[in-house]
Amino acid sequence: MSASRIEYSEKYADDVNEYRHVILPKELAKTLPKSRLLTETEWRGIGVQQSRGWQHYAIHRPEPHILLFRRPLGTDPQSGRVDAELERAAREEYKNQFGLLRK
Repeated sequence: MSASRIEYSEKYADDVNEYRHVILPKELAKTLPKSRLLTETEWRGIGVQQSRGWQHYAIHRPEPHILLFRRPLGTDPQSGRVDAELERAAREEYKNQFGLLRK
């Protein structure tokens, strides 16, 4: 199965995590476990390519070919660990984006 047929959403966030979804070819999704989340080794093994720190966190039963991922705001994409300065900047950006900061 070609990894080039895997589609990736843009990242989106709330005040705690950033998220993205990955759309697999339906033929590939049929081969995956139905009742549990994938480990990083498993999702990388089927060709999903993304930076470190992402966790498969939910199964969307109506569309099991769509994998839902999240990671804490401020995660360093190279180490997969939360960096306090990156986290602060990401939370501030989120608040600015939604007008939550007092001026």
